[in-house]
Amino acid sequence: MSAAELRRRVRAAEALKAKTRELAAANALTAREAAVKAARAKEEADVTAREAAAVVLRLFDNDAELVSELLGVPAEDLEREAKPVTAARAKEIIEVLRTRAERPRSTRSRKPRPDGAETSSPVSDAPAPIVTADGSRADAA
Repeated sequence: MSAAELRRRVRAAEALKAKTRELAAANALTAREAAVKAARAKEEADVTAREAAAVVLRLFDNDAELVSELLGVPAEDLEREAKPVTAARAKEIIEVLRTRAERPRSTRSRKPRPDGAETSSPVSDAPAPIVTADGSRADAA
């Protein structure tokens, strides 16, 4: 092996190392960005859950036992989640919910059915035949 060939191989190995390092750094950056985004989403979900717990307790006159039974969540968990939410924030969310509930729902216009189409199929008094696994028929009765 000549000296030039040896130098070429060393440069190729160094280039491969540099490329590997670049890829590792890019991978670490991408993973970190994804982790930050996931942490942000988790925090938003936690805040939403805390606010929802506070709102439902407020709407049920702070009857944690009743809400606990309705939701299947321990009362202590509901109270702990609701505690950091201010009364003003809970009232604000309740007002948003009331506004949304008062809004008329949009209804889709239905296409008229063609003449002769019925909403239900005719029902006969005779039981439907049952087909067994081997293809033979068995009585339904």
